[in-house]
Amino acid sequence: MSATAPVRRAVFVSDLHLGSKHCHAAELAEFLAGVRCRRLYLVGDVFDLWWMAQRRAHWGVAQQRVIEALHAQHRAGAELIYVPGNHDRAVRRFCGLALPAMQLRRRAIHVTADGRRLLVTHGDDYDAITHFGGLQEKFGDWLYYRILTGNQALNRVRRRLGWRYWSLAEFLKRRSGAAERYIERFVEAGLADVRRRGLDGIVCGHIHRAALLQRDGLVYANDGDWVESRTALVEETDGCLRLLSHRGEVLAELPPRLRLAAADARLPRAA
Repeated sequence: MSATAPVRRAVFVSDLHLGSKHCHAAELAEFLAGVRCRRLYLVGDVFDLWWMAQRRAHWGVAQQRVIEALHAQHRAGAELIYVPGNHDRAVRRFCGLALPAMQLRRRAIHVTADGRRLLVTHGDDYDAITHFGGLQEKFGDWLYYRILTGNQALNRVRRRLGWRYWSLAEFLKRRSGAAERYIERFVEAGLADVRRRGLDGIVCGHIHRAALLQRDGLVYANDGDWVESRTALVEETDGCLRLLSHRGEVLAELPPRLRLAAADARLPRAA
């Protein structure tokens, strides 16, 4: 863990899918080893128990380094909060326990430094609203994993050529009208949920599409995944929210509420 790295108030990661062959475990371990935070949220699908039950588990040095990095975070004083998802659903039976190294929660409320109350949930609770179900959904899952396999092969070639990582899956999803409509339904379902709860926004994962935006006064933050996007969400000490790449590059930002309000006050008003 880098002693020179800034201390983040909170870090959120989800959809690690440890144990599946599609997890970018080496990049994840490097990211976790280089970040310092007061609180670390694991927002579901940390272990891909579904994959490991159906197929051969992929576990090696890189995956072990991820576990070691999590232990290092705990030793450094970070509070670890684990909110299981649908691929590690079996862990939900232990929710409510405060284990020596972490807390297990079905969902959590994170209060930012500027007072925003954010629901932290994996996001699979919205499947009944957003999914079609039946054969169409099963075919979509089958096709997605085939695309991820192609994505791995493509990026092996790109690495040999000295080119940067490029997500074939993300490229195809952004050109699929059905995928974009599904993502929009998911965003709306999450925002409707926090609106009913009287909260200020949501932090989630599940759909493997990183995003950070404000809509109708509510925060929608999806910290992405470590299968395609390799991203994380962080809260800075002033309440600023940032979406980061695995290299630490800022991909999107929402300033603290006070700065937002000050900027809004400076805008000219309509007559």
